[in-house]
Amino acid sequence: MSLYGRIFLLNAAVLVLAAGLLLGPVTVSTPVLLGEAIVVVCGLVLMLVLNAVLLRVGLAPLGRLRRAMATADLLKPGTRAEVTGRGEIADLTAAFNAMLDRLEAERATSSGRVLTAQEAERQRIARELHDEVGQTLTAVLLQLKHTADHAPEELREDLRQAQETTRAGLEEIRRIARRLRPGVLEELGLHSALRSLAGELSTPGLRVTTHLVPGAPPLDPATELVVYRVAQEGLTNAARHAGAGQVALRLGPAPDGGTRLLVRDDGRGTGGAAEGAGIGGMRERALLVGAALRVGAGETGGTEVCLDLPPAPVPSALPVPEPVPSALPVPEPVSGAVPTSAPAPSPLPVPSPPPTPGHER
Repeated sequence: MSLYGRIFLLNAAVLVLAAGLLLGPVTVSTPVLLGEAIVVVCGLVLMLVLNAVLLRVGLAPLGRLRRAMATADLLKPGTRAEVTGRGEIADLTAAFNAMLDRLEAERATSSGRVLTAQEAERQRIARELHDEVGQTLTAVLLQLKHTADHAPEELREDLRQAQETTRAGLEEIRRIARRLRPGVLEELGLHSALRSLAGELSTPGLRVTTHLVPGAPPLDPATELVVYRVAQEGLTNAARHAGAGQVALRLGPAPDGGTRLLVRDDGRGTGGAAEGAGIGGMRERALLVGAALRVGAGETGGTEVCLDLPPAPVPSALPVPEPVPSALPVPEPVSGAVPTSAPAPSPLPVPSPPPTPGHER
């Protein structure tokens, strides 16, 4: 039933009740007596309450749709409003769900393009830092060494300090370039890249341990990059914002047959703070590979980042190739064939094909 029909029937029911009260034994005199006024007021209150209850029941699907609209989040796909009944409200709910499907697909496509462009820009910046700025600082370092070797004694100490400052800047630029472009991921694989990342972020005040469980299904390069970036963001947040002393990084098979990445620290936790750009970026990357990301409090405190990758699709069986017909023509029956009762003639010898050029003996 349509929304118009529901509201019309609800109001009609209230009006019929009012008409029944008027046609009943209830009378109103002039002037109105106290008992009659009480009866009229009670009837009016009863009609208003009944009208309010019936309208709330009739408009309940709109309330559910409003709550679904308010809680919809494109970074947490899969949540849909329940379609109940028939009519305009059901059609509106179905249209809203279809709109969410389109928005999620378009956001995944646009996010993929943005992240691809971002990775390309990261590689360009890393290459510029390594090839241009790194080479320039290396030349400056060599010039400082040459100058310090030929400078007077009173200037050598200052030049040595300038050398150390330049060398520290060169190492920092190389570290930034490595984080922008994980070359170890392309050259040595995901496990080596995660160990290298944990070693870079380990400090005297922060101990990062890695547990890389063998047996996880193989991942394609795009998925490996997503896993690396999520681990990088989780470890960076633990080092900068959580105030943690220990961080555990685990990668291994998930219970459902997929792959699970877990980053768990013993810091102060999120404290109910709103998600920032870093967590939003992790969610967008997870959506690109169809993974589920959970960020929240750990079992023993701190913060836990869990990335569950879906199991790889099982390749279908290869089709059995059809038999290739013989290249030699089948001899046609000779005219004036022998009757069926007669014995079949012996098969004619098939002449051997001519030798292929270049293979004569």
